[in-house]
Amino acid sequence: MQPCWKKENQQIKNIQMVKLRLRRQGRKGKPFYYIVAADARAPRDGRFIERIGSYNPNTNPATIDLNLDDAVRWLGNGAVPTDTCRAILSYKGAMYKHHLNKGVNKGALTQDQADEKFNAWLSEKESKVSAKLDSISKSAAELAAAAHKREEAVKLEREKAIAAKLAPEVEATEEVAEAPEAAAEATEAVAEAPEAATEATEEVAEAPEAAAEATEEVAAETTEDPVAAESAPAEEATEDKPSEDND
Repeated sequence: MQPCWKKENQQIKNIQMVKLRLRRQGRKGKPFYYIVAADARAPRDGRFIERIGSYNPNTNPATIDLNLDDAVRWLGNGAVPTDTCRAILSYKGAMYKHHLNKGVNKGALTQDQADEKFNAWLSEKESKVSAKLDSISKSAAELAAAAHKREEAVKLEREKAIAAKLAPEVEATEEVAEAPEAAAEATEAVAEAPEAATEATEEVAEAPEAAAEATEEVAAETTEDPVAAESAPAEEATEDKPSEDND
């Protein structure tokens, strides 16, 4: 027969064999966890006794769903939480309520006083959580605005770089567009050149005719002058004879 103290130690050992811990779920890179009461000898993701909540670290802030009464019951029965699970239970108030229940069991507090203290703590905690959520949403909006501003600046710089890169191509395109006009003007000049050459040829062809006409006029004048010269002395002689007869 075992002594009483050995039986008590064995009972305490059996109670301490139950742990409150996290059981991993989800996929690689996106895990979430069940908060379970399990045998300490079982694998981390193995069999468990009872699931009392869940913990999702993928959200900001992390999402915690906890059955507070079950957690306090397991703590009252002597279950030992792991460090991570203890932090979660403290965040949700399970550890504080367990502490108040100890005071009620010892007679230091009444149940009404314990409930009043816990409700006051819970309201204060909720106000802190809501303020944190507001700050997170505000910071997220500011970050989104800053990111949008950076994107606009990057887009503007990219457009400037593209415009600077395409500027020589635009100039070359304008030169290519102006080339047909210059070619048309050159073609018109070439087309006008034969006309000018034809006019010059006609002028050159008319030059001998003008020279011939001038030669004929000079020859005609030369032919007419001797006759006039001969007729002029004859007329003078005729006029002189009557005057002599009158004398």
